[in-house]
Amino acid sequence: MRVLMVGSGGVGDAAARIAAERDFFDRWVVADYDRARAERTVAAVVERHPGEGRFVAARVDASDPGAVAALAREHEATHVFNAVDPKFTMPVFDGARAAGADYLDMAMSLSHPHPQEPYAVTGVKLGDEQFAVAGEWEAEGRLALVGIGVEPGLSDVFARYAADHLFDEIDELGTRDGANLVVHDEHGNEIFAPSFSMWTTIEECLNPPVVWEKDRGWFTTAPFSEPEVFDFPAGIGPVECVNVEHEEVLLMPRWVDAKRVTFKYGLGDEFINVLKVLHSLGLDRTDPVPVKGVQVSPRDVVAAVLPDPATIGPRMTGKTCAGLYVTGTGKDGRPRRTYLYHVVDNADTMAGYGAQCVVWQTAVNPVVALELLSRGTWKGAGVLGPEAFDAVPFLDLLAAPKPEGYGSPWGVDER
Repeated sequence: MRVLMVGSGGVGDAAARIAAERDFFDRWVVADYDRARAERTVAAVVERHPGEGRFVAARVDASDPGAVAALAREHEATHVFNAVDPKFTMPVFDGARAAGADYLDMAMSLSHPHPQEPYAVTGVKLGDEQFAVAGEWEAEGRLALVGIGVEPGLSDVFARYAADHLFDEIDELGTRDGANLVVHDEHGNEIFAPSFSMWTTIEECLNPPVVWEKDRGWFTTAPFSEPEVFDFPAGIGPVECVNVEHEEVLLMPRWVDAKRVTFKYGLGDEFINVLKVLHSLGLDRTDPVPVKGVQVSPRDVVAAVLPDPATIGPRMTGKTCAGLYVTGTGKDGRPRRTYLYHVVDNADTMAGYGAQCVVWQTAVNPVVALELLSRGTWKGAGVLGPEAFDAVPFLDLLAAPKPEGYGSPWGVDER
C-alpha cells in the first residue's frame, strides 16, 4: 500500500505519527500546500522513529484535482487519504478517482441549506456530491470510504456493531459527543480555544441540523435544537448536548435499519453564545468581502485569529468522549439502552504522540481503516460509509494492546 495523505499539521500530523508504528504500508506521502509544513511532519516522525524512511514530503494544491491526481500518479499511490478541511473534499475526491486510487476522508462534501425553508427541508445534503457519482466509482472497481474519522467514523462503526450484535430492533441511533476539556493561556487563565478546526466547527454548528426518521426521511431543524443533558462516562459527567449538522445522520440510514438517527454535541453555553454572535455579525460567512481594497473571507479571519487547535495540546487538560447511544429491543427481546463509546485523555495522547486528544482521536480511525484495507479484511467498491463493513475487525484492532493493535479500548455502558 502507498498512501498519499493530503494535509499536514493537526490531524495529518497525528495520523503520520500513529501510522509510523505500523507496518501495513510501503510509502506515506505527506502533501501540503506549504511544503515546509509537510517536511516538519515528516521530520517529527523520523525524530520519534530514527531510520524511518517510508515517509516523504511533497507540495500539492488541494483545491486542484489535477494536481492531486498528478501527485498520486507520481508516487503510485494506491490510496488517497484526505486530511484537509471539507471545503477541499471534492477536489481531493475527484483527484483520487482521476488517478485510479482508492480514497478515504473524515468529512464529506459540503451541504447547502434549502433556499426557502432551511429549518424544515434539506437542500443539498452532506455527501450528496459524492454519492451522486457512487455508480462510477463502483463501475471502475474503486472504493471511496467516506466519513472515517472519529465523528463521523467511529460512531458509524458502532452503529454497524449494535445492529449486528446487540439489537434486534433499533429505535434511535443517537451520536452523543462531549468533553470536559479546558485550555489555559501562558498565565494559567482559562481561554476560549476550540479543540478542532474553527472553520469546520462554524460550518457544522450554524448550518441547519439534519435528523432522519424512517417514516419521514431527512429533514432539518433550527441550530442548537432539542437540548438534552447526557451523562458521559470516565468522569466527564453531565453535558448539555444539542442538534448539530453531521455526516452520521446522512450515512447510518443507508446501511443500518433504525427508526430515528440524530447527532448531538456537547458545545456548552459559552461556545453556543460565541457562535450566535459570529452569525449575528456575519463573521461566519465564507464569501469574501472587501476590506481596505483586499477581498477577505470573514470565517477565514475568525479561524486565523484563534489558537491553532494543533498547538493547544500542552495547555489542555481533560478527556473527550465520542459515542453512540442506541435504544430499542435487544437480542433477548427486552428493551435495551446502550452507549458505545471511546474516551481519550489529553495527557495520554500528548505523552505518547505529542498530539492533543481530539486531533489524535480523529486521526487514529482512518489509520485503522487503512490497515484493514491493506489486509483485505475490508474491501468494496463505490462510495461507502463505515457502516458498510464488518465492525468487529475494526473494533478489535483499535482496542488490542500494542504491538498487535492500537491500544485504544472502547467501552459499552448499559443504561
